[in-house]
Amino acid sequence: MNTRKNSGGTATTSPKRAGATKRTTPAPGAASERRDHLVKLAAEIFARKGFQATTVREIAQEAGILSGSLYHHFDSKETIVDEVLSHFLSDLVGRYRAALEGDREPRAVLAEMVRIGFGTLEPHRAAITVMQNDWSYLRSLPGGRFDYLVKAEDEVERLWIDQIKRGQAAGQFRPDVDPKLTYRMIRDTIWVAVRWFRPGGRLNTTALAEHYITVLFDGLATGERTSQRA
Repeated sequence: MNTRKNSGGTATTSPKRAGATKRTTPAPGAASERRDHLVKLAAEIFARKGFQATTVREIAQEAGILSGSLYHHFDSKETIVDEVLSHFLSDLVGRYRAALEGDREPRAVLAEMVRIGFGTLEPHRAAITVMQNDWSYLRSLPGGRFDYLVKAEDEVERLWIDQIKRGQAAGQFRPDVDPKLTYRMIRDTIWVAVRWFRPGGRLNTTALAEHYITVLFDGLATGERTSQRA
């Protein structure tokens, strides 16, 4: 309740105007949660329909708001997908960098990187799908807004290749395999899994990673290792 002093110096109460209501603004935390919700919702639509085919109107309708209300949070559809992809890549690269800290042997590091990759399939499923389906289109947009996609991909490739070469130098990995080709085979195995992996199935991402690590390091054939064709 507001007070003011009258001409005699005593305090009097300033009555509220009839019918006046108190205006409230959303708490910063609530606004942030709303924005995060919209980003996740849009990511699912992008993954389902494709970024190019999705309209701002469809995102707003899915969220139960008007298109104009969506622009209170984002200035464009590109801003939304930018947030989806940059969050995914920041998390992925950060986890890979953390795996390289310390003085662990190359095989242990590479196994951890495999686990990290498979571990993204659930929390970043939509982002991975968008990366696969809309990579070329996003890279073609003017202004270089999505140049960081290539930079992130290059860094991830370098981290993997460095560990494979390190393992070869330490005698843990075969010297006759090509590090870059090996990385790309591992990468494609992980990311393509997003198309068929379903949470709640026979294998979760942890079991999936461990199975892949077994095949990666121990191979499929029994007996003496051979590179001869069957």
